[in-house]
Amino acid sequence: MTRPTLFHNPRCSKSRQALALLEARGLAPVVVDYLAAPPSPARIEEILGLLGIGPRELMRRDEPEYRALGLDAPDLDRSALVAALAAHPRLIQRPILVNGGRAVIGRPPEAILEIL
Repeated sequence: MTRPTLFHNPRCSKSRQALALLEARGLAPVVVDYLAAPPSPARIEEILGLLGIGPRELMRRDEPEYRALGLDAPDLDRSALVAALAAHPRLIQRPILVNGGRAVIGRPPEAILEIL
């Protein structure tokens, strides 16, 4: 059985809560500190597919990079948005749990339990 993968920001309380929920259930996920090791555009596309959402839905719109890069421009295509997520991983919603061909954003953290 493949271990779940948690895209984690250790400075984020929601992300820490999600990791604690997994550990409380005896699970030891693969923890990816996505700020230190940003996912590639291909991996972001894979995650988007598992989540069933578009790149804008994965973006944290309150981050300064979102405004500074003009990511609200309606003419930006998918590849430009995915490239921005890869280049500026702070824009990625967190935490994200990937497990068994499914993924979920842990907001609230208990949402990760849906795919265990």
